[in-house]
Amino acid sequence: MKDIIKENYKKYNYNNIDEDAEVIKNWEPLRFKLNDNYKYVSKNIIFNTLSNILCFIVALILTLVNKIFFGYKVINKNHIPKDTGFVSISNHIHIIDCGFIGTTLYPRRIYFPTRAESFKIPLVRHIIKILYAVPIPKEDKYKKKFYKQINEVLQKGKIVHMYPEGSLWPYYDKIRDFKFGAFKIAVEANVPILPIRFKYKKVWYKRKPAIICEILEPLYPNNKLEKDERIRDLRERALNEMRKEHESTNTIL
Repeated sequence: MKDIIKENYKKYNYNNIDEDAEVIKNWEPLRFKLNDNYKYVSKNIIFNTLSNILCFIVALILTLVNKIFFGYKVINKNHIPKDTGFVSISNHIHIIDCGFIGTTLYPRRIYFPTRAESFKIPLVRHIIKILYAVPIPKEDKYKKKFYKQINEVLQKGKIVHMYPEGSLWPYYDKIRDFKFGAFKIAVEANVPILPIRFKYKKVWYKRKPAIICEILEPLYPNNKLEKDERIRDLRERALNEMRKEHESTNTIL
């Protein structure tokens, strides 16, 4: 198994690079700039209806693609909170791991805060917007509106998925340090974090390992702490859980 992972390490050259390094460079020829009027979360009924229809079609297709091409399996799906919105987090290990998350948590609506640069990619910019991708603003003047609208969808029982490691490292098998954004969102909305770890399993019919999605138990903010400490505490607990080895039970194929 380690030999397979090392083969991918060699391909992407993870040795001696910064944890924030972008291993895969996207083609971003178009312009995209946020402004005061940008709607991070659409309230347009027609747009949302079309999005839901497309999500249904994509979920059907990706369920088959994930199983056939990636040997995708989910462990401990019973850990998913049912009666509340939550922030799910995972390691960022594949260019379409948002598709893994989407099929795993379907039919719940999932919003994907993502790099604003992703909205500079031709065609992709329209597809990801329809599938509920939300650009993350870098300018402080836009962040208040972003966090407010994300908080609102969580209060309505929706899901926000984030990659606290930041950049994509394909088939990397360790958990890198986490940024604070996902945990700030969870604390401000007072909702749980659902840690999801992608792991790998050697299978005889594939050169690359199969991808296993292990859902850990949800973690709740400690409301006895002050806000900043609550964010740090939630981040540390999530990071520690993601770095543990867990038992593989309740497998759903």
